[in-house]
Amino acid sequence: MEITLSLAIGMLTASGVWLILRPRTYQVIIGLSLISYAVNLFLFSSGRLILNRAPVLLEDVPQTLEYYTDPIPQALVLTAIVIGFATTALFLVVLMAARGFNGNDHVDGTDTLQEPEQRDKTQERSQ
Repeated sequence: MEITLSLAIGMLTASGVWLILRPRTYQVIIGLSLISYAVNLFLFSSGRLILNRAPVLLEDVPQTLEYYTDPIPQALVLTAIVIGFATTALFLVVLMAARGFNGNDHVDGTDTLQEPEQRDKTQERSQ
């Protein structure tokens, strides 16, 4: 199970970094989301990978660490999911506003694939 989780974290991180290096804003946002998912999995796994264990104390179970999981990483991941969702929503609003202002969705605001005359027409429309 540890190898599978490590591979999943590695693949999410590698895919996220690759997408962050892309020229389009939407791909950068998806890359940031993948990296945040990888970090969430890493934080969640730091609470030990144990199945069928309670995160809170029970009356009939001895109060030693071998019978419980750590609830702090679970709370951190839950908080990170909520914050990540809000951040992604904010990024999407900024993406749509930037696309409306620039006429394209490139990170630097210029479309290198357009012909010079098409670029001039796009700039005239935005003014």
